[in-house]
Amino acid sequence: MSTPTRTSPPIGGRPPRWDSRRRGTVAVPAEARTPTADDAGTPPPPLEKVNLAHAFTHLSGPDTPRPVGMLHGQPVHLVRLTGNGPWCQHATGDALFFVTRGHLRVELRERSVDLEAGELLIVPRGVEHRSVTASEALVLVSAPTHHEDAGQSPPP
Repeated sequence: MSTPTRTSPPIGGRPPRWDSRRRGTVAVPAEARTPTADDAGTPPPPLEKVNLAHAFTHLSGPDTPRPVGMLHGQPVHLVRLTGNGPWCQHATGDALFFVTRGHLRVELRERSVDLEAGELLIVPRGVEHRSVTASEALVLVSAPTHHEDAGQSPPP
């Protein structure tokens, strides 16, 4: 009796059936998944898509974030950034900057990262950073709220 040959999955494909990590789990297609109530019995918010171009037209002004949702317990905001933001760091989560229009430089204490439209940067928790723009940049930002990081500036 011969031993079956185990091959690696194709790039981007699913793991083979014999993969031990899959033992005892049932795959549920994304279309079939439905949000469930949290531990307090609060129903989840309705699933709604966000049109970024439309949402950015409704911003009240520069440097005023507009909440568009939550991701892993962190708020997701749209913001029209101008000038230099305050130095901040987040003890409870990472900060994500996704530039949709313009140019943004995220300064860290040891280096700077320049972002153009279509690029994103994830700043790990605890890393001090600030946003800098020479002109206006439209940015999608996700970072812990300032009450979660007591004593810290609100995002970004």
